[in-house]
Amino acid sequence: MIEGSCNCGAIRFRTEAAPKGSSMCHCGQCRKQSGGVWSSAYVPVEALVIEGDVRWYESSATAHRGFCPTCGAFLFWKAHDEDTISFALGAVDGPTGLHLEKHIFVKDKGDYYDIADGVPQKA
Repeated sequence: MIEGSCNCGAIRFRTEAAPKGSSMCHCGQCRKQSGGVWSSAYVPVEALVIEGDVRWYESSATAHRGFCPTCGAFLFWKAHDEDTISFALGAVDGPTGLHLEKHIFVKDKGDYYDIADGVPQKA
């Protein structure tokens, strides 16, 4: 079981599914919304239980992002045409048991850091 929450505790989530696709996203939207690199993993939509009043921001024509309206924590990312949902690894309460699989949107990364961990990178 993986459980997580936002900074203020108003939003909680949990899943018994095995998360996949552990990644760090370097795109401009994730950097602006999170203040840095956003790390996530995904599970089937029906496998993620969310409690609380998540607000959804339509960040593009293809996806939206879920956040806490009280503390502003960026917790979820969901593509409109997929049956999975990503959750913020940084919001997990306790160990995740996961290992990073990839860096994504590295062509958009900030110029103030390097990626030097040897994990595969996707443009």
